[in-house]
Amino acid sequence: MLHTELKLAFRNLARERKRTLISLAAIVVGVVGYLLAGGFIDWIFWAIRESAIDNGLGHIQISAKGYRDAGQADPDAYQIPATGVQKDSIAHLPGVVAVSPRLMTSGLVSHGDVTVPFAGEAVEPAIDARISKDIAVDGDALDAASPRGVILGRGLARALNVRRGDPVAFITTGASGGMSGVEGIVRGVYSTGVKAFDDVAVRMPLALGQELMRTKGVHLWVVGLDETAHTQAVASAIAPIIAGSGKEMRTWFELSDFYRKTVTLMSRQMLVVAVLIALILVLGIANLLTMSTLERTGEIGTMLALGTSRGSVLRMHFMEGLLLGVVGAIAGLAIGALLAAVISWIGIPMPPPPGRDTGYRAEILLSLPVFLNAIALALASAAVAGAYPAWKASRMPIVDALRFNR
Repeated sequence: MLHTELKLAFRNLARERKRTLISLAAIVVGVVGYLLAGGFIDWIFWAIRESAIDNGLGHIQISAKGYRDAGQADPDAYQIPATGVQKDSIAHLPGVVAVSPRLMTSGLVSHGDVTVPFAGEAVEPAIDARISKDIAVDGDALDAASPRGVILGRGLARALNVRRGDPVAFITTGASGGMSGVEGIVRGVYSTGVKAFDDVAVRMPLALGQELMRTKGVHLWVVGLDETAHTQAVASAIAPIIAGSGKEMRTWFELSDFYRKTVTLMSRQMLVVAVLIALILVLGIANLLTMSTLERTGEIGTMLALGTSRGSVLRMHFMEGLLLGVVGAIAGLAIGALLAAVISWIGIPMPPPPGRDTGYRAEILLSLPVFLNAIALALASAAVAGAYPAWKASRMPIVDALRFNR
């Protein structure tokens, strides 16, 4: 019975080619539009996430308890060892690429007659290079073979008017409370794309930073992973290692407030887009199916008079909507995937985001959830659109339906 109903539904759509093609075109356009919009938003999410991680945030950060809340006021009170058994245990966990000790520094930096504030990070060059992948340096990167070599943010280097090879002096308040200073040699200039950060940023070898701060400790262990998807699994494995040691752990998701707010905002926007597309599809398809049902009123009356159950008529007309949804979804996915590949190959030029000074080239990232949502959108819209015409067809009085075309 179900096979016969499906066959009749297909024949009804095939004999009304013009209306069927119009309905399919609407579904295809809706699916393609959702795919491209959803794929673009997903790429934005991916780009923000990976950029933050590869610019030095890392996947997981471990610090002394309370450092995130009170460390800015008294950073020396929230230090952890630069090395140790716990750090080595974390480094050997599956999925962990590197564990980089990091000391946060701040104070004044001077060159010649110019003195300006700085905020720096002291790192192990070889280890940190495996985590901070997106820090592009104009000149030479940090190198353990150059223990006094430093790299400056683009804005800071411009303010100091320094070039590669120039000496710079760093002055700060040491852990004991007295003034401390060291001299570094500029190896290069780097940029994260965030102007406010680049105007004060410094990166230096860990030994030089510890000499400046007069300490042997660090503020963070930054953990880099082979895949961002492994973050929660590795975090669960780290938790028992640091339990009871006075340390706490934060993942990149917890640390990146901008990412969380961006996801919330754009997800709501995509929901609005999906609702609008669904509304357009439902109204358009329902109108076409209703017209088709009215034109076949006499046929429906004949079927009911010959003993066809109202449930069978209901299912047959409902299947017309579902068939439109299935075919439209398949065609829309194929066309959308092709367009996404072409657009990604060409690239979408984007202006610099707020607070940044460099633009970028966006792409379309088609993930499985985007595909599934597009399919669900097409099928749900078609099903809802076909529900009323199907119900109307099954409720027709037989006598009135037989008289309709007379």
